[in-house]
Amino acid sequence: MAKKSKSAGPAIDIGIGDKDRAAIAAGLSRLLADTYTLYLTTHNFHWNVTGPMFNTLHAMFMGQYTELWNAVDPIAERIRALGHAAPGSYAQFGALASIKDAPAKPPKALEMVRILVDGHEAVARTARSVFPLAAAADDQPTADLLTQRLDVHEKTAWMLRSLLED
Repeated sequence: MAKKSKSAGPAIDIGIGDKDRAAIAAGLSRLLADTYTLYLTTHNFHWNVTGPMFNTLHAMFMGQYTELWNAVDPIAERIRALGHAAPGSYAQFGALASIKDAPAKPPKALEMVRILVDGHEAVARTARSVFPLAAAADDQPTADLLTQRLDVHEKTAWMLRSLLED
């Protein structure tokens, strides 16, 4: 039978200490907040894009917001697997996110692209900041998750930046 911790549930003994699990979960909570905020911004831009690049950007943004939506659950579930509650309110996301909310008035199409480039780069920086914590704790599942997220955000930022070149 598992030892009881100070909380109501059984102790967690997955080979990662309490302090390391807490630090990793806190970093993943920031990643979740950034990912969700970028999801909302991207979906907003999908709805509100106009201009000669409408068809291209509308479809591109849909692919991007769908990918982001599918990313939030694995991040939140990893936080839970580490024994911590995943943030899930707008207030929590606003406090944790490193990226700004979407502008109240939809910007022009290319400004949307610039904002999304900045957002994907910010999420990549957040993911990268958690990596040393996961590596030091020998937390391969989190490291794998972070590697996957870094690949997506860096590639997406590159593809969006390509639209801004002359």
